[in-house]
Amino acid sequence: MPESMKKPILILILMWTACMGAYPQKIFDVHIHGSDNIPEQIKMLESQGVYKAAISTSWSLQVQYQGNQEISILQGLMMPCPNGKVPYSSQVCFEHQGDFPHPSWVEQLMKENKIHFLGEVLTQYYGISPSDPKMYPYYELAEKYGIPVGIHFGLAGPDHGAPNFKVSLGTPMLLEEALIKYPKLKFWIMHAGAPFLDDTMAIMKYYSQVYMDISALNNPYIFPESDFQFVMKRLIDAGFEDRIMFGSDNGPLKQMITNMEKLDFLTDIQKQKIYYKNAEAFFNVTTGESRATHP
Repeated sequence: MPESMKKPILILILMWTACMGAYPQKIFDVHIHGSDNIPEQIKMLESQGVYKAAISTSWSLQVQYQGNQEISILQGLMMPCPNGKVPYSSQVCFEHQGDFPHPSWVEQLMKENKIHFLGEVLTQYYGISPSDPKMYPYYELAEKYGIPVGIHFGLAGPDHGAPNFKVSLGTPMLLEEALIKYPKLKFWIMHAGAPFLDDTMAIMKYYSQVYMDISALNNPYIFPESDFQFVMKRLIDAGFEDRIMFGSDNGPLKQMITNMEKLDFLTDIQKQKIYYKNAEAFFNVTTGESRATHP
């Protein structure tokens, strides 16, 4: 090779290496919430390799994410809302619609492809089971239009502003009636249902349409890193590698990626599944699509 060609090639190699070193994988973050500084949030997500993200927040803030060009945003519908407000932030969920959105309005959004999933479903905060009949009109619409449902399970932090919140409503076991009634509907258990992990695993063993995200589980401010490593090993050993999805829940994203990279029992293929491939299958999207599509 002529000496004159070596330098440009070396520069290209160094540039490629630097880009690859910026983040270990491309990432589909299935669990984010709104921010009062959207450009900064998008910039941060992009810097860590996030190319798709599924967001749920108040509807007025949700629409501000539409048309984003930096990363692909899948839009959810957060519901039901205690006293009509988003927990923690106290933003009004839906203007002039109360705790639950009107089903006809929800269906119109689905028809127009303006929402791509129902979630974060806040039944635990609201004080009802995820299989409560109040949710059935929305599950029926989700099944009809082929969009998935993400439900909050597990615990909650302080000052969430939901007076009817109950720890006992946080177990994924309560989802079983809805799973039986809507067998074609895909659900995902947010936060892996932690600390009700045995219940999560039992439900996932018998219902193949159920996935999970590992957001709170992988947040070192909520669960110690050692707990995350132990649980992930259990999940992989149980055969769930095709239904585990990466989510941050607006947590320390860089640290959460680092925690994933420390799981030396995961193969590269398994990491790819968790980082993005499982989510693409769950949401029925591909790398080349800019938005979710309905069958």
